This record gives sequence, C-alpha cells and structure tokens, in this order.
Amino acid sequence: MSDEVQKAQTAQKGGDTIFGKIIRKEIPAEILYEDEECLAFNDISAQAPVHFLVIPKKPISGISSAQDQDQSLLGHLMLTAKKVAAEKGLDESGYRLVVNDGKNGAQSVFHMHIHVLGGRQLSWPPG
Repeated sequence: MSDEVQKAQTAQKGGDTIFGKIIRKEIPAEILYEDEECLAFNDISAQAPVHFLVIPKKPISGISSAQDQDQSLLGHLMLTAKKVAAEKGLDESGYRLVVNDGKNGAQSVFHMHIHVLGGRQLSWPPG
C-alpha cells in the first residue's frame, strides 16, 4: 500500500489543510499559476516528470462535496489545468488529470484538487 493510500485511510474531513496554508502563503510552494479563484503548484511528491496540482481557493472538501453553484469554478479548474499543462510543454505529448475522492479514492487531503501528470508514458488502467 502506498504512503498516499495509507494517509487516505486515516485522513479526516474538516478543518484547515495544507492547501489552505499554501493559499494563504503560510507555507511555501512552487506556484505555477494563480488567479482570484485558483492556484496551481508543483506536487512535492511528484509521480511523473511533470506533476502539479490545481486547487480552488474556495474550500471544497472533495468533488463529491461540490455543489451545483460550483459548476463554473470546476470548469475554471479544468481550463487552468489545460493552460498550465501547455506552459509545461505537455499539450503535444498528452497528460492525465486525476481527482481523488474519499478514502477508497485515495484522497489524503480533504481540499478538492486536480493532479496533472505527464512527461512520460502513463499506464492504463491507472489504479
């Protein structure tokens, strides 16, 4: 079992998260993109040559907690992932977007986030 899967088994919803601290600039991150709605930064536990996260500044605990009124924000996150992937040179070779949700989805941080992975051939099926 990977470290992230093990962390997901004990992770708890609610409260502040490491992503909240990154948004508030309380802890450092290599920020690739930021606007009023979201932030993109390199993953410190990269699983591919290019691995970054896109997170909403609004604290949504997971995709299953998103509401209908979050539709525009969720689309913005996807388009931001596309934009940053292109800036990282992945637009020609391809990449994968991953959203983990809940314990069995291996979500270890309860602040919704999109993993963007690329820079190598990814395998299928992913899990």
